[in-house]
Amino acid sequence: MDLPGRSVIRKRHRRSLVDDEQNSAGGVIPRHAGESHERTVVTHCRICLSSCGLKVTVDDATNSILRIGPDKENPYTWKDFCAKGRTAGELVRHPRRVVQPMRRVGDHYEPATWEQAIGDIASRVNRIIEEHGPDAVGSYHGNPSGTSMATSIFFPGLLDAIGTGNRFWVGSVDHNSVHVVSEKLYGSPLVSLIPDVDQCDCFLLLGTNPAVSKMLWADFVPNGWARVLDAQARGADLIVVDPRRTESAESATTHVPIRPGGDWAFLLGIVKLVLQNGWVAKDVRPKITGVAELTELVEAVDLEHLAEHAGVSAGLIAEIARRFASARTAMCVARTGVSQTATGTIAEWLSLVLNHLTGRIDVPGGRRFERSYVDVAGLWGRFTPPSSHRSRLRGLEPVAGFHSLAELPDEITTPGPGQIRAVFIVAGNPVVSGPDGAALDQALASLDLLVAVDLVQRESHRHADWILPGMHWLERSELHALIHTVYDEPYVQYGRKAVNAPSGCRDEWEIFVDLAMAMRRPMFGIRGVNSFIRATRLLAKITGRSALAFRPEWIERALVISGRRLKWKDILEHPHGWVYAEKEYGRLGSVLRTPDKVVNLADPDLLNETRRVCGLSAPCPPPEYPLLMIGRRRLESMNSFLNETPGLHRRARTNVVEIHTSDAEANGIGDGDTVRVRSAVNSFVAPARVSDTMRPGIVASEHGWGSRVFDPTGARPPEQLGSNRNLLVSNAELDPFSQIPALNATYVTVERVTT
Repeated sequence: MDLPGRSVIRKRHRRSLVDDEQNSAGGVIPRHAGESHERTVVTHCRICLSSCGLKVTVDDATNSILRIGPDKENPYTWKDFCAKGRTAGELVRHPRRVVQPMRRVGDHYEPATWEQAIGDIASRVNRIIEEHGPDAVGSYHGNPSGTSMATSIFFPGLLDAIGTGNRFWVGSVDHNSVHVVSEKLYGSPLVSLIPDVDQCDCFLLLGTNPAVSKMLWADFVPNGWARVLDAQARGADLIVVDPRRTESAESATTHVPIRPGGDWAFLLGIVKLVLQNGWVAKDVRPKITGVAELTELVEAVDLEHLAEHAGVSAGLIAEIARRFASARTAMCVARTGVSQTATGTIAEWLSLVLNHLTGRIDVPGGRRFERSYVDVAGLWGRFTPPSSHRSRLRGLEPVAGFHSLAELPDEITTPGPGQIRAVFIVAGNPVVSGPDGAALDQALASLDLLVAVDLVQRESHRHADWILPGMHWLERSELHALIHTVYDEPYVQYGRKAVNAPSGCRDEWEIFVDLAMAMRRPMFGIRGVNSFIRATRLLAKITGRSALAFRPEWIERALVISGRRLKWKDILEHPHGWVYAEKEYGRLGSVLRTPDKVVNLADPDLLNETRRVCGLSAPCPPPEYPLLMIGRRRLESMNSFLNETPGLHRRARTNVVEIHTSDAEANGIGDGDTVRVRSAVNSFVAPARVSDTMRPGIVASEHGWGSRVFDPTGARPPEQLGSNRNLLVSNAELDPFSQIPALNATYVTVERVTT
């Protein structure tokens, strides 16, 4: 636990109060008299949900990170330790890190005080609200905000203070389908079903490459891929469905080279055979309904027609259906590659339908619900009422409280009541991570006010009026009580800070609170919150006891108390992390929020959309764009916010275009040639890699590259690494439920660039 305002930079052989408190909780490995000023902080990584246990060696004399390694005393997470965690300290000391508020003046930036920044932003936002209404203020949440509980709570709290419904987030480019299907089947968008890999006899994995990305998405299984391979070594069947022969497919019992976007048809074919052959499990728990409607659906479609959509044979679908249904235990898991298509939500739904029908939910070896020590679904139901907001132009509902990033450019540039005139971007780079980034870049340039909160100035911040420096996760202590429900065991770890932030940086939650106060608008939209926070700050100042000032730890403690399973002191007494209970099965029924407490598999909207796509002919590429572009993963990459880390990529610091041998020959492309990939929307240039790892007609390129990192002082030119392949993706063609664009199924053409 931190004591705000107390420095941990000490003279040699001297210990601070912070160290004493952390040592009492076991968070710091102490030094002894005569030793160097190095110390080791036990904490965990907060780049992704893997939350790998870390040991961070710190030089107290310089307040710097010397090295980061895995904490092998962590009982749960450390085996997924990767280069992203190892090099995390490089972002802390990034040569272009923003370390004080920067204000745009003409075509350059000048440093400013926090008082100037908060005052100017507050007055401008108030003026926009008074003239155009609260929806004239928009926001975008990037991926790192989701792994900081304070940011994920207090940024929406600021938006509640403003009163805007124009909230956009990164989930709308990858995993919204999970929230949509969870809402429809279980009555809450935040019910996660986690793979129980150790007891599984048949894995059916679609659109995922866990050999690279780990068993991680909206849920997490630590060291999951190694555990899957261990199960395979014991005789488990491993079926990987992917257009590309990925690293995971190389290890599979069977690789199914699906056509991109055809996963729904493949799964519907399996569901059809399960129902037709009477392979539905008896006495399924929790109780399900809708089997009759599903039977009617599949009886109206031919298996050969579905196979044509899937791009695989009907015989292969039948074989996979038999193997899955006859296995003692099994699970079907659909991931990002499936979600990022126009039919991703249907496929996610059918994957769960298959699991429920065959009795693979909340049982050993299937997919189970982890109740954790906080009732996240219950908290969502109590504190997040259904939103009545609709996007102004397309009239779409928010998913899990947020609109699709694909809508943001038009919402900014189209005149009329509710037009967005100011945007806050927090820990995000939407120009690179979303579709048609060129359109969004132009839109951001037209705003009356653009505020970016981040560590460096990225592509999406180049038009910012204000750049506000936040803190790196190594510079703050926190318990993210809301994400532990997505782990495959009852586990908790407190994340301790390793070093102090630069003096000009602020924790993001403080920025949001200070803005709400300066605007005289109640944080969270609740009268009295601002006065309460202000009073605690005054009390801390008068008494000299900084711990009396409100901070997110108060909420963290309250959440732990609300769960009635753990005590705060016990969490702190397990600095390496704590597996505090045994796995439980059969808990899903207790958290259902459906009116009848039953899982209705036959959602009418999903049924109707499935009937519609079943009635279509199998897709055929247009002559001018004969290839389909899909994504791929690199172990060292993490969406769009880490590729600029200097030491992260030991291989080429760029993305490539992987093209099948036959397509390369047809287009006169050789390995290593520079190629231009073009769609109906835009184009990008990158090196080619000729390969036979995917089916012909497919090209693959990594997402998250192409952002520039700017020097706000203007002293140095921007640095750019790789190319933004998402420029090619339309922001108009979306999955009708998840509102995710076809990032994983875009028609393109590829040509060699001649010099």
